[in-house]
Amino acid sequence: MDWINLVLIPGIKSVILVVVLLTGFAYATWLERKLIGRFQLRLGPNRAWPFGLGHPIADALKMIFKEEIIPARADKLLYVIAPALAIAPALLIFAVVPVGPGITLFGQTISLQVADVNIGFLWVLAVASVGVYGVILGGWASNNKYSLLGALRTSAQMLSYELPMGILLIALLLTTTLGTADGFGTLSLNQIVQMDRPWWLWLWIWIAFPFFFITMLAETSRKPFDFPETENELVAGFQTEYGSIKFALFYMTEYLHIIGACGVAVSVFFGGWRGPFVEQVPILGPLYFAGKIIALIFLFIWASASVPRPRYDQLLKFCWTWLFPVSLIYLAITAVIVTLA
Repeated sequence: MDWINLVLIPGIKSVILVVVLLTGFAYATWLERKLIGRFQLRLGPNRAWPFGLGHPIADALKMIFKEEIIPARADKLLYVIAPALAIAPALLIFAVVPVGPGITLFGQTISLQVADVNIGFLWVLAVASVGVYGVILGGWASNNKYSLLGALRTSAQMLSYELPMGILLIALLLTTTLGTADGFGTLSLNQIVQMDRPWWLWLWIWIAFPFFFITMLAETSRKPFDFPETENELVAGFQTEYGSIKFALFYMTEYLHIIGACGVAVSVFFGGWRGPFVEQVPILGPLYFAGKIIALIFLFIWASASVPRPRYDQLLKFCWTWLFPVSLIYLAITAVIVTLA
């Protein structure tokens, strides 16, 4: 029976997770186009199927069958594998994110999480950092100066905003020492979701969310921080020389990073899958989790439709002269609160 628990069940959960994430990506694009249309007093996609629900399928078929051209002077090996290097970390982030409580099927208790590892937090940070390599290699391998500029912008932007994001997460990890019996805290996202915290501690945690949300926008290269692919400056940036399915993979990576970042934020800030009556009806857990993620995706889209894009130097200056010091102050105050509590 060991092979069932070690291989079969994780394999089935992985396949289901990938299918759900890819479907979620497709209809996240539909949701964005619909909401942007409403924000701009347009209808948005409305031709394929009712409410335009067939547009993501039509877009996928279009990208698969489009002609693909590889630049003559490109590094063909890196050019081909760069999209895969970009999308793999975006999928792997969700491996440690719990999407619901354990359920019982055929007499076996199955956790709604691919891997409940005790270093889940470190896994998320490490995998998210690796994702930048696909973009950088894609921009460099294209042998295009605009693609290279977009790739360099990506590295500087992500390295800069990873610091305040990491510091804020460290501060939130300090608060887990107040929710464990031994007082040592935990790095497991599953244990963090199931912690019972006092109301005043939740208020302090929520104070960090606006700053964390800004780092999420920068880490996922979303508007107004979409500098790696600013069309008016870089002719589409790091993916300029990509077409067909390879371009679609880069496009997919951006939305999968958004879904992954929202999954981590929901688990850390908003109780993950927890909600009313989950203990009595466990299937409500994944529904609560999905609803919270959709709410955060709405915030992403709302910000992209409402906030104008700053200059690139303003982006980095904002990080180093304002957001980074604020995150350090928040960490210091959190340490004092945890010590005195």
